[in-house]
Amino acid sequence: MNAGICRIKLHLPGSQSLKDKRGVIKSIISRLRSQFNVSVAEVEDQELWQMATLGIACVSNHDQHVDEVLSKVVNFVKQNYPQLEIVEHEAEILHGP
Repeated sequence: MNAGICRIKLHLPGSQSLKDKRGVIKSIISRLRSQFNVSVAEVEDQELWQMATLGIACVSNHDQHVDEVLSKVVNFVKQNYPQLEIVEHEAEILHGP
């Protein structure tokens, strides 16, 4: 079993309130879950209205598949949310027994 963990830190320059931010983040989370079958949650910066950090997890038998899915997730956010800036992202694959 292989598990991939990705962290994406986003800057939301157009967000004027936590309500604006929640609308955008909920949309991203919903679309990622349905399109890529990954687990997604906002893991940091919940009280900052122009920053968000998403944690994404994927489990598979093959580490190549995990790597591909996480790369596609990052590209999806870049392509479908051009108004957002990806400040940083990192991914790690954990190998289990």
